[in-house]
Amino acid sequence: MSKTNTLILLCVLISLFAWGTSDSIARLLVFSTSGLIEGRIWTLVTALFVHADIIHLLGNMIFLYVFGNTLENTVKSRNMLLVFFTGGITTFLFGIPFYSPYATLVGASAAIFTLTAVVMIVKPLKFSWLFLLPVGLVAILYFLYNVLAVYHGSSGSVAYVSHVIGFLIGVPFGVAWSPKWIKNLIVTLCLLAIYLLIIAFGIPIIFDLIKKVLTNS
Repeated sequence: MSKTNTLILLCVLISLFAWGTSDSIARLLVFSTSGLIEGRIWTLVTALFVHADIIHLLGNMIFLYVFGNTLENTVKSRNMLLVFFTGGITTFLFGIPFYSPYATLVGASAAIFTLTAVVMIVKPLKFSWLFLLPVGLVAILYFLYNVLAVYHGSSGSVAYVSHVIGFLIGVPFGVAWSPKWIKNLIVTLCLLAIYLLIIAFGIPIIFDLIKKVLTNS
């Protein structure tokens, strides 16, 4: 079993445990600034494997499967794990100024965003059959979505700031591991430009054609 799939299994098992146990025990697994001050240092790791609900878990595991395995096959298992845990732990710490001391943070999202940044720089053209897009394009699209969410002050249960921080943490890893990182960034930006052009011009044209066909039929 790949290290990525092992991480996925741990996320599933620990999330199920947290959902099925008492609130007092589950609280020992989640991260908060107040908990860290009280000495619960282990939550910097355990919180990565706890998810809020099945939708949160499923979404994260799809991204972890695609980007974790892609990175693991490119830069070896130990480096993928280094990126995952570095991204997750440091994002919790760097995110402290942005959240209430009593806000609880859970999930592998930020760590996965760190993985996406590295993959975007080292292997942007790798095609994902799950997303039906090159992984570099998927990475930059979700990064920009989260940047816009932070800019517009989107609130709720999604930690957009942490996602952005996690992504930025991954960039130096990608630069260090890819001798062609400038070229790969240009490739990613070109993919983004093509995607936006298709969205802006291609889809309206297709809808117009469908409308004409339906009108004439």
